[in-house]
Amino acid sequence: MAYDTDKNQRIAIIYGLIAILCWSTVATAFKLALRHLDHYQLLFLANFFSLAALGSVLAFSGRLSLLRQVTRLQFSRSLGLGVLNPFLYYLILFKAYDLLPAQIAQPLNYTWALTLSLLSVPLLGQRLTWRDGVGGLVCYAGVVAISTGGDLRGLHISSPLGVGLALGSTVIWALYWLGNTRFSQDEHKLDPVVGLFLGFACALPLVTVVTVLFSSLSFTGPGILAGAYVGAVEMGFTFVLWLSAMRLTVSTARVANLIFLSPFLSLILIHYVLGEHIASGTFVGLVFIVGGLAWQSAGKARD
Repeated sequence: MAYDTDKNQRIAIIYGLIAILCWSTVATAFKLALRHLDHYQLLFLANFFSLAALGSVLAFSGRLSLLRQVTRLQFSRSLGLGVLNPFLYYLILFKAYDLLPAQIAQPLNYTWALTLSLLSVPLLGQRLTWRDGVGGLVCYAGVVAISTGGDLRGLHISSPLGVGLALGSTVIWALYWLGNTRFSQDEHKLDPVVGLFLGFACALPLVTVVTVLFSSLSFTGPGILAGAYVGAVEMGFTFVLWLSAMRLTVSTARVANLIFLSPFLSLILIHYVLGEHIASGTFVGLVFIVGGLAWQSAGKARD
């Protein structure tokens, strides 16, 4: 029995590390994709390929039959969640990446965990602790450092719209996960992969209409490849890997804490692949953000 537990824990760590490595590439992948696509086109391709990836997971695991058991209530919930993610969330996030250097957009988007904690108070009735408050102040000090490029005296923000969109995307993402949390606590809950597949399936017609109206469905070969990578990695297979890691682990905190590696690995790729010079304000701000989140996480682990 102990052998099985140790084996499952090792597998969970491996799955978690693979997921973190994949998520560490997405900021670079977004910027590379946006060289060949506008943000509408990237959203369409990513939505399409993520749906294909999730469908293949359901087929391979023998769970496609679960789609026939979906109730009208479950479908309507999936439709609502699909409007939040992928439609609104990635539409806003991709535009933010279009306006900002990856080294700025990525750390700002990483503050979604803090936004989630703050919104949990009015929406889920959770209590905000002093540790949450201190962690929040530290995180947002990091946001200011990154947004201003470290120039705290002038407080000049090169792209206020881009910064606003990057931070606004964290609200959409937090609302999406709060909705998921609420719906997973009643008798109408769905298998998580089935729920994600339905949400993306419901969003695809809306994404298609918006893309046709404001852009086009004409793509280059490199654009299709980039969209396929973003869809499969960011929105599809990696999510399933992370779920598997969390299901197998005997210590959720040990796997969840791996997420703090992602933004630093991402900065390495942004520098060496995109050729962005990493500003000192970016690195200092990211240390503040990750430090604030780790402080909050440590407090929740002890509660």
